[in-house]
Amino acid sequence: MERQVIAIDLGATSGRVVYAVYDGRAVSMETVHRFKTPLFEKEGRYFWDIHRILEEISLGLGKCRGRRVGSIGIDTWGVDFCKVLKDGSVCNPRAYRDPYTDGVPEKFFARMPRAELFSRTGIQIMNINSVFQLYAQNMAGELDDAEKILFLPDALGYMLTGRMVCEYTILSTSALMDPRTKEFSLPVLQACGLGRDRFAEVVLPGTEVGRLKEEFGLGPVPVIAVAGHDTASAVYAVPSLEENFAYLSSGTWSLMGIESPEPVINDDMASLNYTNEGGARGNVRVLKNITGMWLLEQCLAKWREEGKEYTYPQLVSMAEKAGKSSALIDPDDPLFASPTDMPAALRSKAGADLDDGGIVRLIYDSLAAKYAETFRNLETIAGHRLTQLNIIGGGCQNGFLNQLTADGCGVKVVAGPSECTALGNVMVQLGLERRDVYDSIETKTFYPNE
Repeated sequence: MERQVIAIDLGATSGRVVYAVYDGRAVSMETVHRFKTPLFEKEGRYFWDIHRILEEISLGLGKCRGRRVGSIGIDTWGVDFCKVLKDGSVCNPRAYRDPYTDGVPEKFFARMPRAELFSRTGIQIMNINSVFQLYAQNMAGELDDAEKILFLPDALGYMLTGRMVCEYTILSTSALMDPRTKEFSLPVLQACGLGRDRFAEVVLPGTEVGRLKEEFGLGPVPVIAVAGHDTASAVYAVPSLEENFAYLSSGTWSLMGIESPEPVINDDMASLNYTNEGGARGNVRVLKNITGMWLLEQCLAKWREEGKEYTYPQLVSMAEKAGKSSALIDPDDPLFASPTDMPAALRSKAGADLDDGGIVRLIYDSLAAKYAETFRNLETIAGHRLTQLNIIGGGCQNGFLNQLTADGCGVKVVAGPSECTALGNVMVQLGLERRDVYDSIETKTFYPNE
């Protein structure tokens, strides 16, 4: 019997509302509404416009009127959060791209040493971590009027239903959670100057948040807390039945890791700055956050300002013609976090006067090298050889980079699907496992060159 659901899938660049149908063998998905994620600046600060996002979601839901809808699920990027005031209103969240947390980790470490923070949370130290955002905002008095604090998918779930929860996978990105207990770490909250009462009840993926409000016009449809972190949803849709595989979710960020039943918290993980984040089935994703297609996206934005429009096939052709890069850059160099001129920043770091094709090849070669290094470190952490790398997300469509990655890692690379985040969202809503959709997912395999 067919089952129908709606997946609301929000990225930091764009969002979409997807109507999905499962016929007992395969999931078919239709994007009924797509929109740019609204970001705005106010008094030198950057915010996501959560109310505009809700309006766009409402437009998408409206396009599903007259269709059967069994449930709705929401996934978003991690770390950012909203304040809910005493009157129930939701405030626009600060954006993780705002550099207001530069230098904040060092101030926080005066309250809780870096090693202790990692031992309590198992989370990679990054400026954008929720813990540092919360600490900075609290010290500035910006949280004084907050009755509750909700991460983005939970805030949207609250705006759709009126009920507040804190979903496990989105909480796991924050560096506020003890991954052993799947609950907030009270010592970490205390170091932020916050109490547990500021946050909602923690729930696992698959929990019903509440029923859709009447104003959205679809009736009292259940809203399900899926794997609210988009990468957790994406990884759940990895089409692999093997045990010893690694995954690479390739988009603006590249997230590369393995699955584990328990968190891995030791000196190797701390020194490598790897992280433990929640999985869709309550498991743990041991991974590394890597700056990904952000490098290329920012180059394309700059080139468009200069009147140069490149298609993705053109970029690959340019990279092939440029030949192998003579020097590489570290994609995670802070210089690339928010430069006004990404091509100039890349030329400066590479120490070469590269043309546009040379810059594209530099990005691809550097990402492939970073992936290979990360893959080897994951084998060390896992304690055994990994036999396959599954690449999912938009970046999986880049066959040239996939081949470079297979060559660098020395293992088979299976690419696809590109629309994995919405698929994982749907799978959690329907209670599906990987084997339920494995045969219906199209992939392409790349083998390392000898």
